[in-house]
Amino acid sequence: MSLIMSIMLFFSNIKPAEALPGLIQKGKASFYSKKFNGRKTYYGERVSSDALEGAHLHLPLNTLVEVTNLDNNRSVIVRINDRGPFSKGRIIDLTHAAARALGMVSKGIANVSLRVVGKGQAIALAPTAFDTPIDYQFMLEPVL
Repeated sequence: MSLIMSIMLFFSNIKPAEALPGLIQKGKASFYSKKFNGRKTYYGERVSSDALEGAHLHLPLNTLVEVTNLDNNRSVIVRINDRGPFSKGRIIDLTHAAARALGMVSKGIANVSLRVVGKGQAIALAPTAFDTPIDYQFMLEPVL
């Protein structure tokens, strides 16, 4: 059965992230060093340490992902705007603002889960320590 599904996906024009809304992935997250602030991402945008953004190897540009720190259950929604991480065993690189919202700055790396929640706009603002993902609902569009 999986061979049939693979063939169907191969010949269809559906992207994997669009085929699997709510996709969940678990692994380790890290965050960009402040020296990357202002540098260009894979897609040509400038890295801003104050934005809620991240890098993923496979998810399309502007995919919104809810990242949950499994050690303290803090969550944040980030927009994918870069490719990476390229370190073995890591599934996402985050900006400093997203790492701060997850409470992982002091450790540097955190065990996280990722859940695709939609497609976003090209702007995301950094939360305060008390913001929750519900505050960013206006930025979500369903993935169809």
